[in-house]
Amino acid sequence: MNTKTATIIYHSKRGTTQKFAAEIAFYLKSRGIETKVTSITKFKAEDMDGADFIFFGCWTSGLFLILQHPEKEWVEFINKLPKNLSAKTALFTTYKVRTGSMFSNMKKYLKLKTQEASLLLQSRNGELSELNKDLISQLIDE
Repeated sequence: MNTKTATIIYHSKRGTTQKFAAEIAFYLKSRGIETKVTSITKFKAEDMDGADFIFFGCWTSGLFLILQHPEKEWVEFINKLPKNLSAKTALFTTYKVRTGSMFSNMKKYLKLKTQEASLLLQSRNGELSELNKDLISQLIDE
C-alpha cells in the first residue's frame, strides 16, 4: 500500500498561521500521512509532487467584521501555481474576530488551479481543535 502524502503551504504574518500549519502537519503525521510544510516564500514546485492532499493557508486580512481576504503575497503566490492540480484541496485560516468572506475569497483565487476545496479549517489561536481533527480525518479517510 502506498503511503499518502500531504503538502501544507502557508503565509503567516505573526506566527499564528505557521503554528496552525505545524499543528495540522503533526496531526497528519500521527495518522500516517507523509507531510511537507512550507511557507509561500520557501515553496518549491517539487514540494507538491505526488501529493494526495494540499493544504493552503493564510491569515485573515481585512476589517474586523467585513471584507476579509487573503493578503496580496498569498494571492500572488496562488496566481503563479499551475492549473489543474489533482490533489484533494483543503484551506485553512487564522483570524482575530471572524473569518467572514475569507474562504470564498480564497476559493476564488484557487479556481481552476485545484479541485474544489472540500475542507475548510479555522483557528483563532493556531491550535488544532478536536472538530478540526475530525474534519481532517474525514478528508483523509475518503
